[in-house]
Amino acid sequence: MTVNPSSVVDDAAFSVQRTIRISAPVEKVWAAVTEPAHISRWFGQAAFEGTGAGARGTLTWPDRDPIPVRIEAIDPRRTVSYRWGNDDASGVVPEELDDAHSTVFTFTLAEVAGGTELTVVETGFENTSDPAANLADHREGWNGELDKLVALLESGS
Repeated sequence: MTVNPSSVVDDAAFSVQRTIRISAPVEKVWAAVTEPAHISRWFGQAAFEGTGAGARGTLTWPDRDPIPVRIEAIDPRRTVSYRWGNDDASGVVPEELDDAHSTVFTFTLAEVAGGTELTVVETGFENTSDPAANLADHREGWNGELDKLVALLESGS
């Protein structure tokens, strides 16, 4: 499995970023970050009503309630941005997507020798109840989730 650097927090910009390389073609990585059946294999159980910008859905993990998500923008095989719910002032993730208490994560893909470079940038943590804690939590989350993605795609799945 390709070993990649960890996520980086930019406290001033309230963002988390991670760039990884995956020994898989762009088409395969694109499917893994945009198609619910593929997202569900490495991230969280994904369900969407539609596939284009504005499509709404949820991401669910075994230990938490569904998180509302919306596709913000999509440029096939290059970038996709998702807005997802984050905790409000009470520390609870609302059932409906609340733009005032959400963050946006964007996947950018580039073809490189031997595979794909994938960058994720998540912004908007200033809108959460505890920006510092949420930045740290999501930094660790992107480390674990993207490592699972690399393992899945490089295993031939």
